[in-house]
Amino acid sequence: MALIEIVRDVPLTQDAAWSRLTDWQRHGDFVPLTSIQVSPAGFVAHTGLGPLGFDDPMEIVASEPPSFCRLEKRGRVVTGWAEIRVSPLGDLTRIVWREDIHVTGMPRFADGLARASSRKLFGKVIDGLLATAG
Repeated sequence: MALIEIVRDVPLTQDAAWSRLTDWQRHGDFVPLTSIQVSPAGFVAHTGLGPLGFDDPMEIVASEPPSFCRLEKRGRVVTGWAEIRVSPLGDLTRIVWREDIHVTGMPRFADGLARASSRKLFGKVIDGLLATAG
């Protein structure tokens, strides 16, 4: 289990931050070897080279724009959930990204490594999405 929380205070409006964070297609721009296919229920992230890889299907189970979204990871390799909260904070907007990731077959003693690598990866995704407009 890798439960992480990443908090960012950014000089964007709540609507602008929400729009950037929920541009699902662009998430793949910041994850190596990953492409995103958006569907009506959510999206599928394919990580790998062609058939050598895995799909990470995510279903949007709650969405309250521009402040909250919850995704459920429904894959065979990666399961868990993610929550994105976006709230005004004076002249800034606070982003709170919480994620609980389970990787099939990963031993419990590797939880610390999974948390550290997840925090780094999702921090890169958040920072990339918030820094650039699509």
